[in-house]
Amino acid sequence: MSGTDNEQARKTAEGLVHSSGFGNEHSTEAVPGALPHGRNSPQRAPLGLYAEQLSGSAFTEPRHSNQRSWLYRIRPSAAHPPFTRIDNGGLRSAPFTETVPDPNRLRWDPLPTPAPGTDFLAGLWTLGGNGDVTQRAGMAVHLYAANASMTDRVFSDADGELLIVPQRGGLLLRTEFGLLRAEPGHVALIPRGVRFRVELLDAEARGYVCENYGRPFVLPDLGPIGANGLANPRDFLAPVAAFEDVEGPVQVINKFCGNLWSATYGHSPLDVVAWHGNLTPYVYDLHRFNVIGTISYDHPDPSIFTVLTSPSDTPGLAGVDFVVFAPRWLVGEDTFRPPYFHRNVMSEYMGLIEGAYDAKTAGKGGFVPGGGSLHNMMSAHGPDRDTFDKASAAELRPQKVDDGLAFMFETRWPVTATEQARTAGHLQKGYDEVWQGLERHWGSGA
Repeated sequence: MSGTDNEQARKTAEGLVHSSGFGNEHSTEAVPGALPHGRNSPQRAPLGLYAEQLSGSAFTEPRHSNQRSWLYRIRPSAAHPPFTRIDNGGLRSAPFTETVPDPNRLRWDPLPTPAPGTDFLAGLWTLGGNGDVTQRAGMAVHLYAANASMTDRVFSDADGELLIVPQRGGLLLRTEFGLLRAEPGHVALIPRGVRFRVELLDAEARGYVCENYGRPFVLPDLGPIGANGLANPRDFLAPVAAFEDVEGPVQVINKFCGNLWSATYGHSPLDVVAWHGNLTPYVYDLHRFNVIGTISYDHPDPSIFTVLTSPSDTPGLAGVDFVVFAPRWLVGEDTFRPPYFHRNVMSEYMGLIEGAYDAKTAGKGGFVPGGGSLHNMMSAHGPDRDTFDKASAAELRPQKVDDGLAFMFETRWPVTATEQARTAGHLQKGYDEVWQGLERHWGSGA
């Protein structure tokens, strides 16, 4: 991709407007008169368009969890040739059976630089996951590294929704619903089955993806926190209608039950002129997260940093939570302020977007932006030795933690690493050593 293409994509991205609100009933048209009034599927849709419903939930699910949007498009999605299987590349799906679940703590450096001409889809690389895509249960952790925009091809994932976490380089997401801009520090969500294309705003892009096979992400209940706090619904931005009226071959790639399938359309499927509903892609700026924390003592549980959650059949036990460790003040008295040592029934994959994380040593061989760590259920973890020593001796004055942005995909089931992740050259050797040297103080009078 040339610098001119990057500049054009960035110019387009910087001029975008949005419709705001999580779970709202949005209504938007790129051409006046494209939306019908008073009905969803009139005998003849306006402007010669086709009316089509996209359902993200079963028709009979309760109203509060029912997700659907009506799309008014140049051609119906049904007008396409057969799909054929293509190579999956570095993409893997549940059930993950090529290795066994591992209780050991694992950590990886960032993905290596990809070969020239690698776009977002080709640059997807699966670290691991759990569940079963055919049962719509579980999740997968992917990373991506790209240096080219997707050209003349689009992608959709029938297996789950995609939560994209850019770490380096901005993305312009061209979806059926319109355009979104996702920069490092943002997250973007593409619902299950929605077609989209990724264009790069910079020469290179790198980041993380959570593929959620289960119930769609929602905002967590606030409980005793009250009506406000954590991620504010109005800060989630949905696209306004924008469409492509393009004739000519376009490769459409569909991920279905763990495999990639391809068909060549004679037109762009990103041809929705108007739409309305509550099923939509969105983008959210993590720096807007309203952090709740202690103003007395003790380090609170990381659940107070939950941005989005995919509920399960057990209240409070998520299929997957998306958690962010955003800038915040630490003021706890007589408190060990970094995250405490613990073992957890949940499994945790942690990534770093920028800066450093307050419980891990940064720099070469440590926890660095673009890297990640996996602590499966009941594996003991917590601050490394250097962090423990410094925090135990620190003066407990008010402290602003604003030199990093980290996140976590937390899931109820163990994460099985793929064979490519277990044998990767960027898997750090000797990760356990960061906890060595945590000395015995018992009996020393300390």
